[in-house]
Amino acid sequence: MKGVVLTGGHGTHLRPLTHTGPKQLLPLVNKPNVLYCVEDLHDAGITDIGIILGDNMPEKVRELLGDGSRYGVKFTYLVQGAPKGIAHAIACAREFVGRDAFCVYLGDNVLKGGIRHMVEEFQANNHDAGIALCPVAHPERFGVAELDAAGNVAGLVEKPKEPKSNLALVGIYLLRPSIFPIIDRLKPSWRNELEITDAIEGLRKGGGKVKAYVVKGWWKDTGRPEDVLEANHLLLEDIEARNDGTVEADVEIHGRVRIGKGTVVAKGTVIRGPVAIGADCVIGPNTYIGPYTSIGDGSKIVGADIEASIVIGEAIIETPNKIVNSLIGRHTTIRSAEGRRPKGTQLVVGEGSTLFL
Repeated sequence: MKGVVLTGGHGTHLRPLTHTGPKQLLPLVNKPNVLYCVEDLHDAGITDIGIILGDNMPEKVRELLGDGSRYGVKFTYLVQGAPKGIAHAIACAREFVGRDAFCVYLGDNVLKGGIRHMVEEFQANNHDAGIALCPVAHPERFGVAELDAAGNVAGLVEKPKEPKSNLALVGIYLLRPSIFPIIDRLKPSWRNELEITDAIEGLRKGGGKVKAYVVKGWWKDTGRPEDVLEANHLLLEDIEARNDGTVEADVEIHGRVRIGKGTVVAKGTVIRGPVAIGADCVIGPNTYIGPYTSIGDGSKIVGADIEASIVIGEAIIETPNKIVNSLIGRHTTIRSAEGRRPKGTQLVVGEGSTLFL
């Protein structure tokens, strides 16, 4: 079985962060989102993986992933270009897939529990397709599946105004080459995209059996800032405490905190986990790092107060103003403006920015 990972799309809801790279490269607990997808495929025994590239700085995807050897897999790069829908992206993998079954994984998804059980069940049976589903609070934002009494898919609709269930398609599809002729016959939807829901629904209506797999743990589609922060929050719940850096005297560390190699935590600093701090950082003096925060490599956080946020890396934050529920881009500098002390700040800051709060 082969894998197909999608890394295209413009990530409009995550601007300005996606002005400088694909959304699939945004870090969760200091690891790019797409690597969680690759790890799930590897864990399921899928090591021959096609990477679908979009038109938003695809070179950054190639730079990160390389040939796949460092992750125990082999990558083949396939160019989609402008985003024309998930089904269009899948069609770009036709030659790569050949006659094999394949697993499609959207590169901005993350879930707990992996996909091994889905892949094993699909390979052991003769289903024509399989889709991963998860109950959600707002199904109208997603493709939605209706199941019959036996748990098989009875209908699929993309972003319905009146959903018939709360089961959303999570962006993981188990397919066979029989899907390609159906994609060839698709017409663009109201979004001017070729919808994978339409393709799988066409397969089902043509007599194909579509198996539903309900995610056993949690799932997040990281398409919006609040979703990225929530996914980071959920992943931090599972980190283990570890200190590979230097912690000076008069530092308080509470809960599970992971500190990277070469990082120095200076006096007067308080860290309340779960928190992940990368390598070669300077934290403190007199700094507070609150729960559910990830700080990327090479960052300097001095005299600051930050909580429930992601600092992507190589940032400088030197302000006593409280920063909460924020996404801070790489190479960002945040300092205090004279005479101003707001009580709290929530930010989404793109790469290379300088702010005076």
